[in-house]
Amino acid sequence: MDRSEEPKNFALIGVAGYIAERHLRAIRDTGNRLVAALDKHDSVGIMDSYFPQTDFFVEFERFDRHIDKLRRQGTQIDYVSICSPNYLHDSHIRFALRHKADAICEKPMVLNPWNVDALQLFEEETGQRVYNILQLRLHPSIMALKKEIENAPPGKKYDVDLTYITSRGHWYYISWKGDIQKSGGIATNIGVHFFDMLQWIFGRVQTNQVHMLRDDKAAGYLEFERARVRWLLSIDYNDIPENIKENGQRTFRSITINGREMEFSQGFTELHTDSYRNILAGKGFGIDEVRRSIEIVYEIRNSTPTGLKGEYHPLLKNIY
Repeated sequence: MDRSEEPKNFALIGVAGYIAERHLRAIRDTGNRLVAALDKHDSVGIMDSYFPQTDFFVEFERFDRHIDKLRRQGTQIDYVSICSPNYLHDSHIRFALRHKADAICEKPMVLNPWNVDALQLFEEETGQRVYNILQLRLHPSIMALKKEIENAPPGKKYDVDLTYITSRGHWYYISWKGDIQKSGGIATNIGVHFFDMLQWIFGRVQTNQVHMLRDDKAAGYLEFERARVRWLLSIDYNDIPENIKENGQRTFRSITINGREMEFSQGFTELHTDSYRNILAGKGFGIDEVRRSIEIVYEIRNSTPTGLKGEYHPLLKNIY
């Protein structure tokens, strides 16, 4: 059996994080091996359910040395999966490429548009690839919507309301996620995959207006080639509509298109595994795919909010 048919060797950075288990499952379910893992936190017992024999490190320097030792002993790392805090993605991608491995990175790949340019050059220099997990693009309902838009009359423009309220406790503001320099702020940290989905379906951005921009919520208006989008993101439980609270829910997610509610609350469980299958087949989402969404969230982060002017989200008047 040639090398291309053998199970691939993975390393994982950020294995103690919330999203890491989806990567552990994807590596296992695609029939591959996790050789080494890194996290400065040692609450990583979840690894026993997937790869108990994996070498684990809490210091980057020892992890780096171990990867180099493996290579010298004939064990090449094929992929490095990156689940670390957003501001470290750029550095950890470079680490992967320097070790002649492809990188599989959680979103956002980077925080700033110029970081995308620099990584593209580094990719060219090393001959390795950088892939981003954009799992919403693999959701059946969203894929069906994209096809519907593509088949619609060319001049037709849709009215879209995007609402995503996902309650977070006080811990959020103490963690790296509450530091805009590390997470990119709320629009980047919890919104970037929605903005990627919108530009993927509706085309290039024509207008990007921000009505509100706070640590715990943000709202604005985006006009694409094929859609007018009013959006609201929040981690404040108080922003959840009362009828949703009465059901005991702490999250409210809604997308309406021309007044029609789009159902996509189910079907997320296996999307990381599907993403890995595509990447292993050479069909993953590369650097060029992330550029527009990074530009959108960068502009939002650096905008001056206008307040309740123009096309603002219908829930905003109750929040502002």
